[in-house]
Amino acid sequence: RAVNAVLSEIKAGLSDGDNVVRIAGFGAFRVIERAARTGRNPQTGESIEIPAKRVIRFKAGRAFQSMVA
Repeated sequence: RAVNAVLSEIKAGLSDGDNVVRIAGFGAFRVIERAARTGRNPQTGESIEIPAKRVIRFKAGRAFQSMVA
């Protein structure tokens, strides 16, 4: 239940327009804009346009990184 509650709050925070949701001692979830770019279809080799979109990134906090590394 606790994990589901935390994940629900992260989803709600990011979808409500907050660009960063931080969890002390753990890390931060950020919404970033990924620019449009040209890609390549691996089967045909044809160039395709990949549209711009918003994506979520996670950056671990210092305390969390030091425990793992």
